[in-house]
Amino acid sequence: QVQLVESGGGLVQAGGFLRLSCAASGSIFSISVMGWYRQPPGKQRELVATITSGDRTNYADSVKGRFTISRDNAKNTVYLQMNSLKPEDTAVYYCYAIVKLDNRNSPNYQYWGQGTQVTVSS
Repeated sequence: QVQLVESGGGLVQAGGFLRLSCAASGSIFSISVMGWYRQPPGKQRELVATITSGDRTNYADSVKGRFTISRDNAKNTVYLQMNSLKPEDTAVYYCYAIVKLDNRNSPNYQYWGQGTQVTVSS
């Protein structure tokens, strides 16, 4: 089917930066939306940012002005540039994609990556 593989997480000091990447592979005809969610310790998963195939973006208020989402449609890859990181950004970050498989008549399917840990120390 489809696999989403994330990379780029790690430990960083407050004020620092990280860049997450997520590459989708498999029987992909098209990807309409790609995005990032995160799950802080002890909390529910929450939206971080999304981007459409036409590069329309949406951000959570908590990351506006600090995070930038982008994508490379040719590589089926989405990126999240995270600047001015804060301890409250600490979470497992999950990539997701809404995918049509094999042909344009396929239903839309939602896939998730395995998650990558981002830890921001104060």
